[in-house]
Amino acid sequence: MKVGLYLGAVANPAAALEEIRAAARAGFASVYLSQLLSWDALTLVALGAASVPGIELGTAVVPTYPRHPLALAGQALTAQAVASERITVGIGPSHRAIIEGMFGYSYDRPVRHLREYLGALVPLLRGEAVEIRGQSVTAIGRVDAPVAITPSVLLSALGPAMLRAAAELADGTVTVWTGPRTVAEHIVPTITKAAAAAGRPDPRVVTAVGVCVTANPDRVRTAVAEQVGFAADFPAYRAVLDREGLRGVEETIVAGDEADVERALRRYADAGSTELLVSVLGDPAQRARTIDVVSGLRARL
Repeated sequence: MKVGLYLGAVANPAAALEEIRAAARAGFASVYLSQLLSWDALTLVALGAASVPGIELGTAVVPTYPRHPLALAGQALTAQAVASERITVGIGPSHRAIIEGMFGYSYDRPVRHLREYLGALVPLLRGEAVEIRGQSVTAIGRVDAPVAITPSVLLSALGPAMLRAAAELADGTVTVWTGPRTVAEHIVPTITKAAAAAGRPDPRVVTAVGVCVTANPDRVRTAVAEQVGFAADFPAYRAVLDREGLRGVEETIVAGDEADVERALRRYADAGSTELLVSVLGDPAQRARTIDVVSGLRARL
């Protein structure tokens, strides 16, 4: 199982580049950046690709509704043009409260929207012309930005219909707030079966998980609950938490001593995750220790 780092909020682009450099020095396979209402993730991927060659970079994830596939394809191909490795474009529909409440777009039938969106984006990334006239996506034309390597596309798929779309139209899924039992019993079998039925290659299953090597795991989980506990109220996350038998997103956090962390991360490997993205938590000393420990575990996972 490949192991990379997942970066949430970053102070500024220079800080993001230093995190990418540190990940490369530590031997991590990849760095993925989230798309929040702050620095643009794909721009940071392009900067990282130009500054730190030899490490895989990606987004997890760019919301689709605010970005037309023609525009996103242009951004992604620009980043790919300066990358020595294949970049990964992780996309997702986000959540109704965000898309309707903040952007003002309709969140009606997100699975249909994603199928139409991927039907445009994936060919555009291959340099092909598209003519999509869907019910939520219209995209006509092509992006004149030739690259040697086509970016990989992942969909933030958790439910059965989204996982089928990821299997049939993308290269796999990238998940968050998913425990190892959910990965083993739901994510992997659903997406793998759908890919086989569609005659597609085995899908990527990229799992993001919060990790902290600490003597006080309860304190770490309490901090997560205070900061992002509201995520458990989003229907997509609530469904996977219910599958795992968990009350809140903080219960998915891997926290404890080195042996605890190794056992927990190994469960994700055994569950069938092809790639693990570690979101490092805690104070600066805990974060540094966590990076050292996880870096040392890479060969054993």
